[in-house]
Amino acid sequence: MSSKATVDKKLQKELDDFREKVRIDAERVIFETFPQKILDLQKLIDSTSQPTSPFHLSHAPHSTDATVYPPPSASTEPEAKKRKLETGGAPNGVSTSSDASHAKHPGKMLSNKHTIALHEHLKRECEELADLCDKVKLWINLSMPKIEDGDNFGVQIQEDVLSEIHRSQESAYNLRDAARQDYLTRAKICSKIMKYPYLDDYALALKEHDEKQLYIARQNLYDLRSIYAVITDMLHKNIEKIRSPKGNNASTMY
Repeated sequence: MSSKATVDKKLQKELDDFREKVRIDAERVIFETFPQKILDLQKLIDSTSQPTSPFHLSHAPHSTDATVYPPPSASTEPEAKKRKLETGGAPNGVSTSSDASHAKHPGKMLSNKHTIALHEHLKRECEELADLCDKVKLWINLSMPKIEDGDNFGVQIQEDVLSEIHRSQESAYNLRDAARQDYLTRAKICSKIMKYPYLDDYALALKEHDEKQLYIARQNLYDLRSIYAVITDMLHKNIEKIRSPKGNNASTMY
């Protein structure tokens, strides 16, 4: 008779240590990191009413440059780079020269450095939220009991919490994508300005677009704060069922 396969004792001990570390990390996130993020973001939101805040709309008029500058001259390129281009040494056969002499509408427009800085800040916030949610999701998934009939109310709570955390992660991913959407839309407006430099409405559209990005960045802070507040509240209210969904298996989880 063949014996049933089992996990090696040493390996099982390492797995148990891993599960315990996951639990400790997740509970630290739930009871320390999440509450602190709510307070930190609220403090940042409160500061946006001050003109010194980078999220204040007063920065909009000074951060947009709708000027079309002359294109970079090929003569300003380093000699080594020019020799490489002349010998056809560009990667994949694609020229990397900044010479715009063959462009249909040669010219150069500057990006909005102020909104770039805001995007970078918000991207870091979104990435942190997604990473923290991953830690909590992993713990809840590992805390689920084996599938069996009866007394599944606690398991349903775990699944509901997981769904809310998943939605929070999706929101973080969408908010992080705001930078890409901004750059694409702004590039289209800039291309219109370069094509029609004497049409003031395109320059005004660029200024309005940049001002809107400041407003959206501030609203994204509210969204992030609200996401943290909702999932923290749900986790705290249901923590006992998350820890022990069956109600009688606490001794096997710790």
